[in-house]
Amino acid sequence: MTSYPYTLTETRPLQLGLIALQSDETIEADFRRMLPERLELMVSRVASDLEVSAASLQKMEAHLTGAAALFPTGARMSAVAYGCTSGTAQIGQARIAELVRAGVATPEVTEPVSALIAACAHLGIRRLAMLSPYVEEVSARLRNVLAGAGIASAGFGSFNEPEEAAVVRIAPKSIIEAGHSVAALENCDALFLSCTNLRTLDVIDQMEARLGMPVLSSNQVLAWHLFGLAGNRDAPFAPGRLWHA
Repeated sequence: MTSYPYTLTETRPLQLGLIALQSDETIEADFRRMLPERLELMVSRVASDLEVSAASLQKMEAHLTGAAALFPTGARMSAVAYGCTSGTAQIGQARIAELVRAGVATPEVTEPVSALIAACAHLGIRRLAMLSPYVEEVSARLRNVLAGAGIASAGFGSFNEPEEAAVVRIAPKSIIEAGHSVAALENCDALFLSCTNLRTLDVIDQMEARLGMPVLSSNQVLAWHLFGLAGNRDAPFAPGRLWHA
């Protein structure tokens, strides 16, 4: 065997981490569509149940640190995101940051709830209509968390679907029609499409044009917040007013 000398590169792209749910078929592809060229995304998965309930969401708390620890040990994570809106509301934002940092060294941790609150502050949103795919007990927890942050639920609707395999296959037409109906229930500043597994990116611009207001979604706000923490929101695909405000 012949051994050869080598040198190491002196620079590397800014590296970001995403902890996606085992059952989520949407978020990773969505993030790669929006990822700026100078950022590098690494993905880990956390065990999650096929059906969504308060109990199944809470179970992820025990697995988050292990999922974070599976990122490459040589990586330098500028920020890490946990990709579950309802799971964040159930477990708590501060607890998630603690669990993620127990598994990977990173200066910044975010999740869809903190990202949504930041997006609402950025756009001046105080009254948010919300469309969720999930059952009432799951959605109520998220609405209460947002209320604690000063964001009122101005109209709410749900598909009442507990199974993730069905959530990811809800048709764009159904999302558009239900979203428009929810936004019309009460006066609101914006519409939020909740759930990282719901396929929303391709309907946001169309819905904004018809509703005349910002339309936010879990993956959109989480990517916007995560990339912003790394100092680069130059997304090649940036749906919605949020990216341009």
